[in-house]
Amino acid sequence: MLLFDAGSFQELGVFVAHRCTDFGADKKKILGDGVVAGYGSVGGRLTYAFAQDFTVFGGTLSEANAAKICRLMDLAIENGAPVVGLNDSGGARIQEGVASLGGYADIFLRNTMASGVVPQISAIMGPCAGGAVYSPAITDFIVMVDQTSHMFVTGPNVIKMVTNEDVSFEELGGARTHMTRSGVAHLMTKNDQDCILQLRKLLSFLPQNNLEDAPRKDCKDDPSRRDSSLDTIVPDSSKEPYDILDVIHRVVDDGEFFEIQPMYATNIVVGFARLNGRSVGIVANQPKSLAGVLDIKSATKAARFVRFCDAFNIPLITFEDVPGFLPGTEQEFGGIIRHGAKLLYAYCEATVPKITVITRKAYGGAYDVMSSKHIRADYNVAWPTGELAVMGAEGAVNILNKKEIADSKKPDATRAKLVDEYNEKFANPYIAAALGYIDDIIVPSETRPKVIAALESLVNKRQSSPAKKHGNLPL
Repeated sequence: MLLFDAGSFQELGVFVAHRCTDFGADKKKILGDGVVAGYGSVGGRLTYAFAQDFTVFGGTLSEANAAKICRLMDLAIENGAPVVGLNDSGGARIQEGVASLGGYADIFLRNTMASGVVPQISAIMGPCAGGAVYSPAITDFIVMVDQTSHMFVTGPNVIKMVTNEDVSFEELGGARTHMTRSGVAHLMTKNDQDCILQLRKLLSFLPQNNLEDAPRKDCKDDPSRRDSSLDTIVPDSSKEPYDILDVIHRVVDDGEFFEIQPMYATNIVVGFARLNGRSVGIVANQPKSLAGVLDIKSATKAARFVRFCDAFNIPLITFEDVPGFLPGTEQEFGGIIRHGAKLLYAYCEATVPKITVITRKAYGGAYDVMSSKHIRADYNVAWPTGELAVMGAEGAVNILNKKEIADSKKPDATRAKLVDEYNEKFANPYIAAALGYIDDIIVPSETRPKVIAALESLVNKRQSSPAKKHGNLPL
């Protein structure tokens, strides 16, 4: 198999066959019953995997092959190793009735029990419908193949019958739909081979389980490297956008950044990189998309990523340039209060090393949410271009000095003067530094060595939360 290192795969349950005695005209029993399961090494590390075979009863789930998958997942939990599922299934096997449904429930339970214990990754390698999509939905990452992968609870024919809507397979549940509109998928690949290679790359950033750290890679990129281009990357005008990816690529090892959900909620960026060989999770506001505001989609996207990194001991690096939460009735009626609180909760709950770099704006409640010192961040710095305030200068002046501007003979000039005074007095990083809310104001070109030094000092960080069964995340 392409997923595993050459010659390392060992198959389990080779001779398992279905137990149903009534398959109508099809009486044959096929060894393996439509799923290949086993273990091997990926990058030299133990990994468990199963692959559904659509050529055997349409890849449908039976009681027997569900038991194979469950046994594989039990072994993965017991031995502390990741689970990869290559999914290509038509759903529950109709001929087996409720037994196949029970098989799905058995898998769902194990997905839930394994969550936060070992990494779980689902690759959608063909059409998956009904119960076949809920197991991937519980796993940590979903990878889809462009044009050949499909996920939906009910297919186009059922939708047509019930709601009279005409929709194609691709539009309803294709990779691009789930990458751009639903947010269900995390990565999209061009073909099956590329999918497997991306799975291997993703696994290289992850630890084996929640009791281990991610593997450290030899770093040939000087940890003391400075990049002078960072000193001019933020435009003079705070209204002008820039690409936060340019910042990330200049700071991380060898410029390599493995972005997650790059096509969904593009006003926030999440993904994996390395700093001095250590795997880190990166969360960053994206000024060139909606000015980097937080909204329902971006908050949910980032919150899930933060919680994954915290569950698996991956330090979090946050690059902050956020003007606030997106205003509007659509956001308020959609529950931005609840959804925004997910990201706040995730950062508050996280006990891994947390490092925050404020590159420009840090306004309002969004300043608090984006891994501020107040919610247990360990090392917070700002660039000289940082703007930390309750709101932007123009908005603040229009509220605070409304009468003075209205009574002025030259209101525009008065407003401009007051904006400059506000920026000088409030919207700069030095006031926050004086209060201890940020640890340093750094030259942008020194971001890499400063962050790496902080990360190395936090390697042995130990932090706990009050004893409880679990918190009540605002879902």
